[in-house]
Amino acid sequence: QGQVVESGGGLVQPGGSLRLSCAASGRSLSTYVMAWYRQAPGKQRELVADISSGGSTNYADSVKGRFTISRDNAKNALTLQMNSLEPEDTAVYYCNLRPALLIWGQGTQVTVSS
Repeated sequence: QGQVVESGGGLVQPGGSLRLSCAASGRSLSTYVMAWYRQAPGKQRELVADISSGGSTNYADSVKGRFTISRDNAKNALTLQMNSLEPEDTAVYYCNLRPALLIWGQGTQVTVSS
């Protein structure tokens, strides 16, 4: 079963930007819907955005217009560009398929605070 490794998180001020990356190992994921999820302290993991093999995207209402998901099928990679970050975006961010068929990675912590 494939594994994923997320990176790119950090501490950023409100209004700032971050770019998250996900590298997947194992078999090609090019035919699957890939997705970013996040889990804030004390809350359930939620879907942030997903992207089909053909590039069609969907976003949670809370991030529409601020986040952009993209993928590189040749590299088995997924990216999340996050702009205009808000304190409510603070969470651990994970990548996986949709549905989440892969073993969850460690995630990458995003903290938005002044």
